[in-house]
Amino acid sequence: MALLDLFLTCPKSLEGLLAQECADLGAENVRERVAGVECQATLEGAYRLCLWSRLANRVLLRLYTGPAETAEEMYDTVQWVNWQEHMLDRGTLSVDFTGTNREIRNTHFAAQKVKDAIVDQLKDKTDFRHSVDKERPSMRVNARLNRGEVVLSLDLSGSSLHQRGYRLDGGLAPLKENLAAAILIRSGWPELAKEGKPLIDPMCGSGTLLIEGALMAMDQAPGLNRSHFGFFTWKQHDFDLWREVEHEAEARASLGRNRWKGLIYGYDVSNKALDAAQKNIRRAGLDNTVHVGKKELAYFVQPTHAGNLEPGLVATNPPYGERISDMPSLIHLYRQLGDRLKESFPGWQVSVFTGNSDLCHKLGLRSHKQYNMFNGALPCKLLLFGIADAATQQARPDKPTQTTQELILDESGWSEGATMFANRVRKNLKQLKKWLKKGGVQCYRAYDSDIPEYAVAVDVYGDHLHVQEYAPPKTIETAKAERRLMDVIQVLPAVFGISPSHIHLKQRKRQTGRDQYEKMDKKREMMTVTEGPCKLLVNLDDYLDTGLFLDHRPIRTYLGEQAKDLRILNLFCYTATATVHAAVGGARSTVSIDLSNTYLEWGKKNMRLNGFYGEEHEFIQADCKQWLQENMRLFDLIFLDPPTFSNSKRMKDVLDVQQDHARMIRNAMRVLAPGGALIFSNNLRSFKMDESILEQFDVQNISKDTIPVDFVRNPKIHHCFEIRYFD
Repeated sequence: MALLDLFLTCPKSLEGLLAQECADLGAENVRERVAGVECQATLEGAYRLCLWSRLANRVLLRLYTGPAETAEEMYDTVQWVNWQEHMLDRGTLSVDFTGTNREIRNTHFAAQKVKDAIVDQLKDKTDFRHSVDKERPSMRVNARLNRGEVVLSLDLSGSSLHQRGYRLDGGLAPLKENLAAAILIRSGWPELAKEGKPLIDPMCGSGTLLIEGALMAMDQAPGLNRSHFGFFTWKQHDFDLWREVEHEAEARASLGRNRWKGLIYGYDVSNKALDAAQKNIRRAGLDNTVHVGKKELAYFVQPTHAGNLEPGLVATNPPYGERISDMPSLIHLYRQLGDRLKESFPGWQVSVFTGNSDLCHKLGLRSHKQYNMFNGALPCKLLLFGIADAATQQARPDKPTQTTQELILDESGWSEGATMFANRVRKNLKQLKKWLKKGGVQCYRAYDSDIPEYAVAVDVYGDHLHVQEYAPPKTIETAKAERRLMDVIQVLPAVFGISPSHIHLKQRKRQTGRDQYEKMDKKREMMTVTEGPCKLLVNLDDYLDTGLFLDHRPIRTYLGEQAKDLRILNLFCYTATATVHAAVGGARSTVSIDLSNTYLEWGKKNMRLNGFYGEEHEFIQADCKQWLQENMRLFDLIFLDPPTFSNSKRMKDVLDVQQDHARMIRNAMRVLAPGGALIFSNNLRSFKMDESILEQFDVQNISKDTIPVDFVRNPKIHHCFEIRYFD
């Protein structure tokens, strides 16, 4: 039979594995290319590649390559193919196009041009204009533009070959089937499976690794469950030849199922994931081969019902976090995984596929092999480990299985830097102990970049921690900064005796434009904390700030002490925590102004939480600068705390506190009642009060008196002034 020119596409980094697979399946002249493999095969060989390839996405039959510097030249090149030899008489068409050049810049336009060329040719020959079907066309054409030439191919696979036909339900982040197969091949599973060794996944999700492992173990072609291939509706399809290839695969699968006696087992804590896994297993026809059950990682051991298992393979794709806020729990999850493997799986092989290789350092295992891979566009790593068997493990005192809490408190395996950081936080807590007990303070700062290498702020909110990582200088390697952050997250639960799930992690960097108002998460979980006599709502996840500026605690207390029977104005009120203090302190009335409706609603909730519902407590959504210029009401006590900078689209112009503070202060003083006071605060470290304000008003710098004990290590956290009229 004649040899066909084929190109098999695959995810980047799998080219070498795919080339070997093609050779094993009988392809000739195999050559690796970026994200694919070129080869030649007979029609039977092409069918075999479509049916048996565990790694390819598509099998493309190359038809013609010709010039395509312009759209018109490409149109002419497409006409050189006799499309009537490939298209069914009343078939449908779809074109996939990749690549651009100086003249052809839009792939949608290019695909349309190729389609027009094909349809026009067929119309001239058959007097029938074929239509487009993007879902399941009779003929799917692949056109790739490269260096002034277009390569025209037929897609023999149809839909991507990673779609085996068994997975309709995925977990939260399912692996593609061909990537799962590559992980298992790199992990040595095909060799272990031939020996009947077990395969276990402690975090199986929708079960893809387990199912792919079972198909390999039983010598079942991954495409046997597919209902359609692209060549089914190709005019040159040889049905009898295909049935021979398919019958051979069915016979091998039947033999493999009868021969396989090994164990393939998976666990997960998610009922949703397990339900998806069970449905996928059932569709793959593996009910009696692959088993899944619910189990927390803390209790991960070898299945007891299977008796004494020979060491096999533990393969898993643990979560690696889409957001930085996921890291606290993940660090302890990886550490727990390593602990369980060392204790319960001596002699086993382990493969861990992750998008965050730094997390794998927390396993406490040394990998003997690493592979760079991709999950879609995300760079990932596959790390292979060997767990020392019982006879060769280093002698160590026996200890029972650790509970989650014991694991948190276990300080073994901390780096020198992690220990240094933990000791500094403990020292700070010891120094704050008497002050905390005396003042009944529930929310405070425990650490603020005391050690330059560990540039984070750690704030305590009851039994929760809000951790802000400051963006490291460009001189610090990203990997080194990430490892230090891992140290921080690892030690904090032990230092404070809390669960990792109570750590809320954020990265603080210079905010510009709308970024300063953007949400970081969507949990919408509010937590009630107390500050003196006030109850306040904080959100530790969704925004960069929590709704409570801890360094302003003395200022809020002072406002509350001064507020009795006074008319209070709170400008740039944020979540109105200062207004709450004033209301609790007996203010006659309050007006709170901010541009953000979100923060105003938050402020109203804070007021209601403390029992204030009346009309005497007013909330206004407005630009504070503009409102001050237009307002005519008088107030006895005004709190003006503008942001350092803001260019919100809802503002009339940009706000810069250094440039604008003098005008804002004068406008605020204009509505200050005789004998009243303006408290002006800001967080610009380099702030300088305008000389004209110092000459015009009685200005007292009270910054030192308003820096709380927990912020003395950062004395320039804010500036604060009490401003009155001269007597």
